[in-house]
Amino acid sequence: MGPHPAVAAIRLAVRRALHDVLSEQAGGPGEPPLVLVACSGGADSMALASALAFEAPRLGLRAGGVTVDHGLQSGSADRAQEVVERLTALRLHPVESIAVTIGRTDTGPEAAARDARYAALDEAAERTGAKAVLLGHTRDDQAETVLLALARGSGTRSLSGMAEVTGPGGRYRRPFLAIDRQATRRACLAQSIPVWDDPHNDDPAYTRSRVRHEALPMLEKALGKGVIEALARTARLSRDDADALDSWAAQAERAVRTDQPGTDGWDCVELDTARLYALPPAVRRRILRRAAIDAGSPAGSLFARHLEEVDRLITAWRGQRAINLPGRVEAGRQGGRLVIRHGSPTPPTPSS
Repeated sequence: MGPHPAVAAIRLAVRRALHDVLSEQAGGPGEPPLVLVACSGGADSMALASALAFEAPRLGLRAGGVTVDHGLQSGSADRAQEVVERLTALRLHPVESIAVTIGRTDTGPEAAARDARYAALDEAAERTGAKAVLLGHTRDDQAETVLLALARGSGTRSLSGMAEVTGPGGRYRRPFLAIDRQATRRACLAQSIPVWDDPHNDDPAYTRSRVRHEALPMLEKALGKGVIEALARTARLSRDDADALDSWAAQAERAVRTDQPGTDGWDCVELDTARLYALPPAVRRRILRRAAIDAGSPAGSLFARHLEEVDRLITAWRGQRAINLPGRVEAGRQGGRLVIRHGSPTPPTPSS
């Protein structure tokens, strides 16, 4: 008799996610590549850990685990130690807990915790020489991400949600993006694996929690079942579109940039406005975003409203002043050029 259907599904997903690791060697001579699983102790990541523990030896890989203690709850260190013990019981090695400090940021506690978590996972992967780090995001998580992007009025790239492979060298893998959250819970139940339900996941103070427990159920009640699957499908289709537009923008950028060697020490990007005007808006705004980032504007602080203002310097030019962008970057029109520069002590005088 074969494994439970949910168990078989998660194992197959992990096997597929690691197909390109099989032929590569990492670590010392003759030592199999190491793959880590990021585990919070919840059903999604425990199911992922169990699938990795099963598949790794069959694929000629070593399997280890990392849990990150965010320190946001009383007893979090004890909880992290329990996760370490459960991963060790699955015969993962090495296994470790990493404590992080969550500081105050303009982006909010959820984003700050995420940034600290990825920084800790990056450090663990580099220190251990891990070839990949598996993350337990499910199809439900993907649907929540797309819905949040819709609410923010974000563009196609944001609507594409989480990619299956991200990070430096394809470090992060998300095998469960086509698997729903209930399947991971059933897999844990079938294998008698204890799980921990993070109270933050039910706390309405957190935006994602409200989406999970209020917005999505309301949508399913109004529109019928299948909303989560449809949102996840939207992410896949949007990713294909975003990839194609990014490729087009990268090619078009070479034709519109007119940068000249600077003499004032500013980071400066210059673009031909006539050629920009001739491009489709979706391509043009991608070029503007890349140019602003090249000039020093932080990608995480550069929003659609900023790019719309810069775009009006091209499509609705009426002699307006330069636009201030995040990171002390400004964009101004100078003749037939759009000049995006960093660190200007005084705004340049616009000219027609």
